[in-house]
Amino acid sequence: MSKRTIAFLILIFVIFLNPARAGDNGIVVIKTPEELISKQKLPYFHGISAASAGSKVLSMNLVMIPPGAEAEAHYHDGFESAVYLIQGRVETRYGSNLEQSVINESGDFIFIPPNVPHQPRNLSDTETAIAIVSRNDPNEQESVVPYEADRE
Repeated sequence: MSKRTIAFLILIFVIFLNPARAGDNGIVVIKTPEELISKQKLPYFHGISAASAGSKVLSMNLVMIPPGAEAEAHYHDGFESAVYLIQGRVETRYGSNLEQSVINESGDFIFIPPNVPHQPRNLSDTETAIAIVSRNDPNEQESVVPYEADRE
């Protein structure tokens, strides 16, 4: 991992993911959150949301895809997603029946429109993929809908 990536990770954790609430200025800082398993069946660290920070319109979280693992296919009902891939190489199958595919690498920004079925998969057998996921959904996991592709 490069020094730039390490510095970015530290910045994200210190500023955004470290539950302390600052005084009267309204800034909310989330201290290192506990690891949860998302509806997509991946290790997930809830950062900014309506529940954690009182956010009205967005969420920001850290997701990890273990080596060789993939998320459950899903879409976000009515909400956009923006992803920054901090570490790793990930293939995301997407669209109708997950027939399209894109491969992303560390440093890539990824935009997923509302209601687009997708399924990210870590292409490495040895390295965990790590990403920051932001969504215009302050409730985070409530809009996640499982997607079953037609398998013929």
